[in-house]
Amino acid sequence: MPTTASAPETAAPASAPVSPSAHRFTPREIMLLVVLCASQFLVALDFSVLNVALPVLGPDLGLGEAGLQWAVTAFALPTGSFLLLFGRLGDQLGRRRTFLTGLVLFTGASVLAALAPAAPLFLAGRALQGLGAAALVPTGMALITTSFAEGPKRTKALSINGSLMALGFTVGMVVGGVLTDTLGWRSTMGLLGVGGLLVLLVAPRLLTESRGARTRLDVPGALTVTGGLFGVVYGLSTAAEEGFGRPDVLGAIVAGLLLLVLFVRVEARSAEPLLPLSLLRRPTVAFGNLAGLATVSMMTAVVFLMTLYLQELLDVSPLVSGLVFGVQGLASVAGGALAPRLARRLGAPRTLALGLLGQGVLTAALLGLGTEGGLWLVVVAISLASGLHLVAVVTYGVTATSGLDDADQGRATSLVTSAMQLGLALGIPLLSALSVGRAAVLRDAGTPAAEAALGGIKLGLAADAAVLLAVGALVALVLGRTRASRAGRETA
Repeated sequence: MPTTASAPETAAPASAPVSPSAHRFTPREIMLLVVLCASQFLVALDFSVLNVALPVLGPDLGLGEAGLQWAVTAFALPTGSFLLLFGRLGDQLGRRRTFLTGLVLFTGASVLAALAPAAPLFLAGRALQGLGAAALVPTGMALITTSFAEGPKRTKALSINGSLMALGFTVGMVVGGVLTDTLGWRSTMGLLGVGGLLVLLVAPRLLTESRGARTRLDVPGALTVTGGLFGVVYGLSTAAEEGFGRPDVLGAIVAGLLLLVLFVRVEARSAEPLLPLSLLRRPTVAFGNLAGLATVSMMTAVVFLMTLYLQELLDVSPLVSGLVFGVQGLASVAGGALAPRLARRLGAPRTLALGLLGQGVLTAALLGLGTEGGLWLVVVAISLASGLHLVAVVTYGVTATSGLDDADQGRATSLVTSAMQLGLALGIPLLSALSVGRAAVLRDAGTPAAEAALGGIKLGLAADAAVLLAVGALVALVLGRTRASRAGRETA
């Protein structure tokens, strides 16, 4: 596999015929992909399956309203904080070994959370789930990129994985509601335990070991990046519920950012860095991950804003809201299926830019919403935007991991997953704070409540669209003209 930025230039010309077998998975590859994608699907499911169960879970475990957020945050914190570290450990100790260890931890922790008699044990189970997920996600993606050669198979494998992760988040909200109403909230954690056990029964027979070169672990880099991500994820996750006014929220975010700056300085001087800065100097890696951060954060934010719009301004029931976002999930799957075909024609970077720009335009279309009668505009715009969001998700993963040696795949996929996890934590609190602040200003100026709320939502939507259009334009300008983008088209 190519190991330098210029290596993709040696790929076969675009006119060279591609063997049909290059697009077909063998039976063993199909089984391998099922196992790896199932593990990623379970993690995505875990991010949302408990959300609708919180009002029932709290009284059962004795968690007050202020403590409910920890049912979600206890999982998100270790997941977002330890991704880079576990990706690197997978490179050194073996990705199969690290993946299976994470899977055992995730499965056991799910059982613990399901059976926990009180809040402390439940929260401990959620935190251990998060640690297991932090090992599963980067090593699972690295096993996909090292098991399928760069080209049609890898693009298709990543598109399937990306579609299932997006679908998992949507399915989690639906399944969580059904299970909570019928079997109780504990069944949501039990489902994850059963799913993890099924994957665990099959995975050891299919996975083969892969690793990068063995080097000394960069302990200062590991401590600073883990602490920095922990601070940022904690601050943003807490701000989503409590706002940015609390001292611990701002303190955690500032401390996290300072630690991340220190991490960059440490890596610049380290002989064996956890994350070589040369990797970030690759335009495909840097702008691919920036695109991933933008598309994930802005999609989650627009879904949040539209949930507020439907239920608070249009007085739509939670059931109808769920159906609206169920259509969004189906559109996401369609976008994931379309992405490899577009990448083969346009190249992954150009397809990525198209996904971002399209998502931005459709988000901007929502600025036409009024205080009445906007349901169908929401359905159409959100569905189409979700399809293009999946096009961006798939191709940002392809772009950010292309042209790299197998030894760097663990680091690269850790960056990809870190961008996604930070996106999940970043978008909602930032645009929610913007929206709420604007609505408060309008109310203070005498604007009727409904119009003030709509004004706040529209400011959030405008910021959302602006970020997507700006990042999409950057990707098109920086990557659209490079030889790497042509190589992406040739190998896709």
